[in-house]
Amino acid sequence: MTDNTPADRLHTPVLLERCVELLAPALQAPGAVFVDATLGMGGHSEAFLERFPELVLVGLDRDPEALAIAGERLGRFGDRVHLVHTVYDGIADAVHELGFDEIDGVLFDLGVSSLQLDRVDRGFSYSKDAPLDMRMDSTSELTAETILATYSEADLRRIFRDYGEEKLAQRYAHRIVEARQEHPFVRSAQLVDVITQATPVAVQRQGHPAKRVFQALRIEVNQELAVLERAIPAAIDALAVGGRIVVEAYQSLEDRIVKRVLQAKSTSSAPAGLPVELPEHRPELKLLIRGAELADDDEKAANPRATPVRLRAAERVRRGS
Repeated sequence: MTDNTPADRLHTPVLLERCVELLAPALQAPGAVFVDATLGMGGHSEAFLERFPELVLVGLDRDPEALAIAGERLGRFGDRVHLVHTVYDGIADAVHELGFDEIDGVLFDLGVSSLQLDRVDRGFSYSKDAPLDMRMDSTSELTAETILATYSEADLRRIFRDYGEEKLAQRYAHRIVEARQEHPFVRSAQLVDVITQATPVAVQRQGHPAKRVFQALRIEVNQELAVLERAIPAAIDALAVGGRIVVEAYQSLEDRIVKRVLQAKSTSSAPAGLPVELPEHRPELKLLIRGAELADDDEKAANPRATPVRLRAAERVRRGS
């Protein structure tokens, strides 16, 4: 794949029509403000700008390369587009600095982007040899190489267990610490080799042995879960009454965070046994989907990256106290 490949061929937005359907009631009014908190190459945003001719977009991304591609793709929409280089937990600052008091809709399409996966030199894929980078923001300092070189065995075990849900976390951490005494880890193929050699053959038959370790390293490099814990409440706080939030998650750790926040804010906080629910105890949100919605077989066939998606959505029904 070459760098001049058109953006619309690089990435097929996941569940695009469903996202539009869920957010549309909040974005119909002229001048409605929509935040694409994970802009990527602008696939979702382009569709929203086309469908809603008076919509204003605030697009956030931590990846300068993605912002450049999206900026070119969305340039035809002129001053309706505002792009901001920030991690998505910076949503409140980004919105306020642009002069908006509140927003009408927000979309999170979580996880590693197609751009990052498809650029071999970014080091996100265990199937292709590359430098051990894994930064979503190339201007940040921490890389997977640094983690593998400096983290203690206990810390490596912790991130493999907590962020990769890896049952062999202790074994992998021990082997990595042993191996780095001989040769530092600088390429993804080195790491894959050590993990594969440490994995029982029976376990290897269940899937690529490096998958969960690479996920864990990526999450640690980019602090994805900590950022998400802050970002979802911040996005809800920025929503106007009647505004809507849609979140697409691709692994269970992310989805649990989203589920917990949405459920808490869509549940009454009134003490048990209170005869009358006071206004300040009423839920802030109304869930628009029962549980998490999955991609159907047609979507999965057309876009394999939709296979693990878990979509959740809610509408803000009152301001927080």
